[in-house]
Amino acid sequence: MTGTTRLLVDGTNLLHQLSSGPERQPPAALIGRLRAAIPPEVAIELVFDGPAERGLRGERIAHGVSVRYGGRHTADTILVTLVEDVAMAAGAPAGGGSLATESILVVTDDRALRYAIQHRGARTAGASWLVARMARSTLSSPSVGNKRPPLPPRLRQPAPGSVEEREQDGPGWSPGRGATRKTGNGKRAPKRG
Repeated sequence: MTGTTRLLVDGTNLLHQLSSGPERQPPAALIGRLRAAIPPEVAIELVFDGPAERGLRGERIAHGVSVRYGGRHTADTILVTLVEDVAMAAGAPAGGGSLATESILVVTDDRALRYAIQHRGARTAGASWLVARMARSTLSSPSVGNKRPPLPPRLRQPAPGSVEEREQDGPGWSPGRGATRKTGNGKRAPKRG
């Protein structure tokens, strides 16, 4: 991922690769796993074939992740167009590559698309590479929290003299009427009857 600032993913290829693997998950789980596997400074664009789902039209759906739909065009056409736009903005002739496209990585299993993308100066990788990266146990994106996982509840022992230890020894709390009984003010003597 060194030198990559933009990751374009053929979403249909990626979903197919994930559905044939041992870890089948719903497509909605793809976004979080993808964002966790890719460094936060890399912008991710998922490109799918067909019309946009209701409410999604090339919008950002997570930090640094956006989804595009091809509509009448194929996802392959959209991916080539996105790379060409960067090359042409850098002054390259139509259909040619430029140094500006070297920071783009396109993930697809389509050989013809890979050739077209490489011809325009961008780099390519297969969907299996991205699936393997998402399956790694360590995250590339920063996360907040303790590095050690919490102990399972049954192995955790209360500290000596703590409230938890005293609660284990005495009777448990019982809900309902009278669960908290008043015993009166501890500083005053009880009333005489």
